[in-house]
Amino acid sequence: MKTIFRLAKTELRILFCSPVSWLILVIFAFQAGLNFSDTFGGLLKRQAMGYGLGGITEETFAGYTGLLISMLKSLYLYIPLITMGLMSRELSSGSIKFLYSSPITTTQIILGKYLSMLIYGAILMAILLVYVVFGTFTIENMDLFFVLTGVLGLYLLTCAYAAIGLFMSSITSYQVVAAMGTLAILTVLNFIGEVGQDISFVRDITYWLSISGRAYKFLAGMICSEDVLYFVIVILLFILLSIMRLQAARKKHNIMVTFTRYFAVIGGALFIGYLSSLPVSKVYYDATALKTNTLTPGSQQVVKKLDGGLTITTYMNILDENYGSALPSQLKSDFELFEQYVRFKPEIKMKYVYYYAPSVEPSFSDRFLELQGKERAEHICKIMELDFDMFLSTEEIDQIIDLKSEGYRFVRILKRENGQKTTLRLYNDMMKHPSETEITSALKRFLVPAPKVAFLTGHGERNVNSAGERYYYTFARSIYFRQSLINQGFDATELNVKDQDIPEDINILVIADMRSSLSPEEMAKLERYIERGGNLFILGEPNRQEAMNPLLSKFGVELMPGTLVQLQEDHLPSIITAKLTDHAATQCFRYKQLKGWGGSLVMPDASPLRYLTNSGYEVKPLAMTLKKGSWNELETTDFLDGELSINASIGELEQSYPVVLSLTRQRGDKEQRIVITGDADCISNGELANSRNGIFAINFNFITETFKWLSYGEFPIDTSRPDTVDNTIFLSRKASPWIKFFAMGVIPFILAFAGFMVWYRRKGR
Repeated sequence: MKTIFRLAKTELRILFCSPVSWLILVIFAFQAGLNFSDTFGGLLKRQAMGYGLGGITEETFAGYTGLLISMLKSLYLYIPLITMGLMSRELSSGSIKFLYSSPITTTQIILGKYLSMLIYGAILMAILLVYVVFGTFTIENMDLFFVLTGVLGLYLLTCAYAAIGLFMSSITSYQVVAAMGTLAILTVLNFIGEVGQDISFVRDITYWLSISGRAYKFLAGMICSEDVLYFVIVILLFILLSIMRLQAARKKHNIMVTFTRYFAVIGGALFIGYLSSLPVSKVYYDATALKTNTLTPGSQQVVKKLDGGLTITTYMNILDENYGSALPSQLKSDFELFEQYVRFKPEIKMKYVYYYAPSVEPSFSDRFLELQGKERAEHICKIMELDFDMFLSTEEIDQIIDLKSEGYRFVRILKRENGQKTTLRLYNDMMKHPSETEITSALKRFLVPAPKVAFLTGHGERNVNSAGERYYYTFARSIYFRQSLINQGFDATELNVKDQDIPEDINILVIADMRSSLSPEEMAKLERYIERGGNLFILGEPNRQEAMNPLLSKFGVELMPGTLVQLQEDHLPSIITAKLTDHAATQCFRYKQLKGWGGSLVMPDASPLRYLTNSGYEVKPLAMTLKKGSWNELETTDFLDGELSINASIGELEQSYPVVLSLTRQRGDKEQRIVITGDADCISNGELANSRNGIFAINFNFITETFKWLSYGEFPIDTSRPDTVDNTIFLSRKASPWIKFFAMGVIPFILAFAGFMVWYRRKGR
């Protein structure tokens, strides 16, 4: 071991007597200073302008222009210049003969040389640690372990690059050739991950060989045993190859023997790498303070309760606009969508079925109009260089699974060993793919019965199957809408109580905007549902008092005559922006958050609610109108051209009115829950698609949280995470020039001066 350290010390002495090593340190420090000062200065500028900052640690060090990300992209350009002379210098000068004749083994020579590179790499990382220390003292609650994990990833990458450079230096006596060879190999390893992604066997090999993405996981704050072992395997592989190269030069062997040894070493490395990439072999550590790389606790509990195997089968239609999400070349990135789940359930398997059928949202909708069906699919496959034989026909896929109800769109079927199935879809929004919320909701349906929501029909209620503006298709049954009930873990159905009782499996009954009263028989059926503790969501409208109040009177609530108005410059006075109450903030965390943000529940044409406090229910307002500039209008009905004024003599008072109520009472061993609103348009298709300037609407959240409360928190799944805590920089904008001066001037100058002094002292000797 002493010999190895002595060789490393000698190599470092030679290295730092060369101006190249000092020049690299200066350039590296200057680039790091430039990246850090630009990014940090931009954050200081935003803070000075009053913009809220959040997640400063990640943006400074691991964001798109962050320090560590920027240095990672150019790191492979530095290492070849350092490693090119490690062995090439010995070979070209002939000093290798003296090493061979000395009592030093080939292994000691290589390890000593490599140890010097580890130390030099540590010096490079020390430059970056200067900014880590600076951030620790200037960033509020900086996530130190997150940043240090990123630095570790960069250091491991540097070590891997150095091992490759050492090997290249051992096979040639020309330093330039060694440098170019090292650069070529590093370039190949950085970009090989894109090669052969269409071929299953090749895809697995090139993906493992790709070095570019390994360090990015570290920069994201995630340490995975697969990535750590990858760097260890690459380092050991090239060190062994370097040792074997020197031994071959020292003692000649048969070509077949030499080839067999190289093949065994490389094959063994690939085999160990394959084993380390298996899901069951992986171990993870999330170094982020908020555990942003890990499933939320609720999702973890769901996954842990799923015993047995789970298969995710993806059905991709080449004639659907979302065909690109599961092409063979995209399977590795597609797997990453479920990697956090595989971490906790390694037995998850993913399968892909390809077919062609007429989709409701066709691919290339404005092209190849003359082609249809099989001819169209063949033409697209030919252009995209896909094997058409792997695509099933419409008739063949129909025999396997019914996808017609899904419009032959991109869909995934999750199936357990016990035969349970559920569906995941793509949605018509910017994210497209299901998030943790939707995935966990689908998995939880395996464990608990899906809450069944019934929409009452037969009295002019809002239709859940129509896409018209007044109706409820979007949030109730749309397979394309992420927040719809069926995509958030619920089952939605229609119910007419004229000819049947309310089934026992109905968990939530929705009664929206009845235009005619219930018959005595229907009311009796509804009363039986209420008495057994069934939950309800009742939505009223102005001028529906005659139809709705007989029902609402069961709860001590009534729709008051008139229409609420709110004076505002840019919108009709009948458009109400109700605010959440303090009770709403205590009812659920999401409402508390939205209340703090100043969100409003937008209600077109709402009726005020009046309630009794001795009806047997505990009644609490969830949303109220504004106190100033709003009242209950009892005379005017023309809100576009009519004149509005408060007529106190008929009871019009400028005050705040409740528009959403929550009612609770204890029925047996459970709490009965009821929500009543004075407006039915607030969750309609038209209102959910509407956007009004100057209004922060929370209608989406109102739907989600209402049904979550009515289902006792079972669905939708809570996958919310804590807010970031590193949101302030303890410096002003005036510090930016000084930071730039220190980062781009002082640090590089110190290194340049140190290099000059070493050169000067060496010259003096």
